[in-house]
Amino acid sequence: MAFKFGSEPSPYGTVAFKKRERRKINVSLFYEVLTWAAGILASAVLGVTLVYFFGLKVSMIGTSMEPLIKHGEELLLNRLSYQFASPQRGDVIAFYPNGNTKSHIYIKRVIGLPGERIKIEDGHVFINDSRYFLDNVELTGEAGIAANEMELSNDEYFVLGDNRENTDDSRSANIGNVTSDMIKGRVWFKLGTTVTEMGLVK
Repeated sequence: MAFKFGSEPSPYGTVAFKKRERRKINVSLFYEVLTWAAGILASAVLGVTLVYFFGLKVSMIGTSMEPLIKHGEELLLNRLSYQFASPQRGDVIAFYPNGNTKSHIYIKRVIGLPGERIKIEDGHVFINDSRYFLDNVELTGEAGIAANEMELSNDEYFVLGDNRENTDDSRSANIGNVTSDMIKGRVWFKLGTTVTEMGLVK
């Protein structure tokens, strides 16, 4: 009887090969699941971060910012911008009056900046003795406590509502000037009550 060596594969070698294949499949599957889980985690962290810094939603109460923002409209705040820069003239900000977090959030426009002298005379705003021309607003209305010139400290902002005749703002002794620690963020987007009213707040 003749024997042919090497003509048939060893059953032991086949078993070892299959085990190695299974290990490769298991490792590949593990890395695939790990990559998938890491992607979901990264997306979740990014989503939470974006919502926290740019998606805080507040509602406008009252008509003090009409016609730009109407009563009941929902707004989004940017809470990141003032971590790196100070509020600028013309910014629309959200703040708690006198830091009272039990009050509803107020929405007003920044007019006076730290270190400036503010006075309202004959319905006009004067900043450092120069008349400040407000967009789309001819007269400011009642001067309130700003009838006498006030000098803002290095952390104070003078704010007004766009609807000058129907607003509680820095002219009121109950509100006064706003300090940076009272500011919740910059209003950057309004959701509006209809699609056509959605847009950036300027």
